[in-house]
Amino acid sequence: MRREFFINIVILLGANLLVKPFYIFGIDRTVQNSVGPETYGIYFALFNFTFLFQIVNDFGIQQFNNRTIAQHPQLLARHFPGILLLKLVLALLYLGVVFLGGYLTGYVPQWSQLLFFIALNHVLISFTAFLRSNLSGLGKYRQDSLLSFLDKLLLIFICGFLLWSPLVERPFRIEWFVWAQNASWVLVGGVGLLLLRGHLPKFRFRWHLPTALVFLRHSYPFALVVLLMTLYTRVDGVMVERLLPDGEEQAGIYAAAYRLLDAANMIGFLFAGLLLPMFSNLLGKKEPVEPLIRFSFHLLWTVAAGLAAACWFFQNEIMFFLYEDATPYYGEVLGILMLSFLAVSGIYIFSTLLTAHGSLRKMNQLFLISIALNVLLNYFFILEWKAAGAALATLITQSFVFLGKLYLSRTEVGLKFRLLESLRVIGFALSVFAAGYTVEKVLTLPWFWGFAAVLGLSGFLGIAFGLVRPKRQYFRTLFPPQP
Repeated sequence: MRREFFINIVILLGANLLVKPFYIFGIDRTVQNSVGPETYGIYFALFNFTFLFQIVNDFGIQQFNNRTIAQHPQLLARHFPGILLLKLVLALLYLGVVFLGGYLTGYVPQWSQLLFFIALNHVLISFTAFLRSNLSGLGKYRQDSLLSFLDKLLLIFICGFLLWSPLVERPFRIEWFVWAQNASWVLVGGVGLLLLRGHLPKFRFRWHLPTALVFLRHSYPFALVVLLMTLYTRVDGVMVERLLPDGEEQAGIYAAAYRLLDAANMIGFLFAGLLLPMFSNLLGKKEPVEPLIRFSFHLLWTVAAGLAAACWFFQNEIMFFLYEDATPYYGEVLGILMLSFLAVSGIYIFSTLLTAHGSLRKMNQLFLISIALNVLLNYFFILEWKAAGAALATLITQSFVFLGKLYLSRTEVGLKFRLLESLRVIGFALSVFAAGYTVEKVLTLPWFWGFAAVLGLSGFLGIAFGLVRPKRQYFRTLFPPQP
């Protein structure tokens, strides 16, 4: 299983690191620079607002389906038509709830059109995620990998034409960005259906309420996990825009920094998407999961520490390079936000394990506490420090959730955390930040080379601390000894 994980994570990261960084920093960043921080801040707030109602749109079906198909692939043809029709009903309900919420919060009627197409994006994303959950559940990890970056590849072409083609004479509008997303997700969904076609016999759509209720009953615990995770990770963008007199501008600044955290989260998200069916398969067969957990966590932690340290020590240089309106305050927000990626990287691994294990009730209790903590911190911190306050609230909340996930992994799954290994993990992270301080303060390098040096030192220190063992972990994983 580790061999399959390593091969596919290399493919996933390779393809995504070629496409998504160019999209994030070439397209998404250029869109913000083109429309301005205030207009982009509205888009960011609306995106987070519509994300808050994702439970209605998906209701945990993706996670439930992924886990179920990974353990019982023969159920795909039986479940697919009913779940697809159920998702259509949920999508219509979701759009209604979004507009009701938009009316109550004042986004409707002023931003009605933009709100609709952003919400439609979430519907299309949820549909594609359902298709991907079937592919990964069947063990078609490389086809799933294709869909993981295809939308961004299409957006590069569409938005690149709208941004830079001499044939487009009008200034870029934020609506064009959202419509381009709509088009790309429709195309990705079509590709997903084609990839699944061979695994699905001919079927007819027929609404059967008892069957739909069975699906909802089984997916409900996963839905609650999605809802609670969404609330404590997405409410900050909405609160920044709603609480402050200059909320649109502050939301734009927060979005500018959050873009880099989102780029980093891409790595953790890819790990989680690949690990969920693998963990489910191992647990279903009563096989040990500890080797895969340590392998994946050490690898992701090494990357996370390097990125967090590099962004902390070169925060101003990064933001001035990326944004035309940047100030040192932009860098301050980025530095605080990127520290939270260390905690987030661990959350991706251990949340996936707990989901595969079915320990949803305990996770939901942890998320309820986290939501209360996050909203409380956001309210006071945003009023005091604006976007930087939201970043600090994120750092504290994510750290709390990470520690909670470690505790639940020990009590629910029975993982054992050795003291020496824990000290190595902590000592490694501290050493990476010490190396980053040395590079930034002592070496007179251009910031880009300093940034790269910190990432390189993170890899070197990962080997020195025994978190990354190339010969044992990677060479033997790819080329196992012959009996």
